[in-house]
Parts: sequence; structure tokens; C-alpha cells
Amino acid sequence: MSYQEGFKLFVKEAVQTVAITLVVLFFVYNFLVQPHRVKGDSMLPNYHDGELLLTEKISYRFGDPHRGDVIVFRAPVGRKVDFIKRIVGLPDDTVSIQDGKVLINGSELKEPYETQLTQGNDTVQLSDNQYFVLGDNRNSSSDSRSFGLIDKESIRGRVWVVYWPPTGDGGFRTISRVNY
Repeated sequence: MSYQEGFKLFVKEAVQTVAITLVVLFFVYNFLVQPHRVKGDSMLPNYHDGELLLTEKISYRFGDPHRGDVIVFRAPVGRKVDFIKRIVGLPDDTVSIQDGKVLINGSELKEPYETQLTQGNDTVQLSDNQYFVLGDNRNSSSDSRSFGLIDKESIRGRVWVVYWPPTGDGGFRTISRVNY
């Protein structure tokens, strides 16, 4: 094989490798997982400003979000960013905020991740495909109390893993569902 033929073969294989890699990355990014960065303090103490996380997109294609899931969704109208919040109200729920507590269908929501009282005094009835979301840092969060309910179609996915910064042992902090 001549030098010219060898070089052509190398270029052909390099182009094929790059093309296959781009197709795989496109598929993974659009259908499986997507990276996001936490911006702001609305999810403290559980998620910190600047943390990098992966949002998995598969589970909500085959099932519905659960109460307690931390999700990434398209911000309300007029903003070109994604928000990260926790689902507290599901379709057909009645969500009330009274005396610093969140009530779901008249029962107090047990929130092991929450350390603050929830400000506000309101009651909202959710319909099909609507979710009520709150930040974990209730005193510093723009959430459903201010911008209203979100539709399932606006949800990009469920937070799956925090990959930066790594944990003390060099691993990742995986996210588990909160059981109620």
C-alpha cells in the first residue's frame, strides 16, 4: 500500500469515526441524558450553585414523575434557561400552603430534605399533566408560588447524578427518590 493510499484510508476511517461519534452523542444528548449546571441558591442545602449534574430523560417517557423528584424543566415564559426544582404536587392534587406547611389533599407533606418553613398562604387545584414545584431553599426560590404550575411537556428530565464536584472518594453523588 502506498503512502497516498494509506493516508486516504486513514482519513476515511477518521471521518467515519467522527460521524459515528456525533450520531451517538446526538442520540444520547437528545434522548438519554443531558448535562445541566445548578444556578443560584434555590435548591440549597441539597444542590449548590455551580454543581454539574446529569438529567436523565428516559423514565418520564415511560412513566410519570413522582412526588419528591428533583427535575429540570423549561423556565416559564420569557426566560431562556432551565430551572431545577422539586415536585411536590402531582396532577389532580390540591396543594395548600398554610402556616409554613405544605398540605397535599389536606394532609401535611413530610419533607425530610426541607429545613425551612414555606412562605405563603394559598391553595391550588392541579389538573391533568400539571405539577407544583418548589425549591428546597424556600426563602430564596422562584417556584410555583410565583410563576404558577408547570406542564409535563416542559419537563426535560429527572436529576440523576451530580458529577461535579466529585465526592470525597472521587465518585459521583447519585440521586435517589424521596419515599413518602
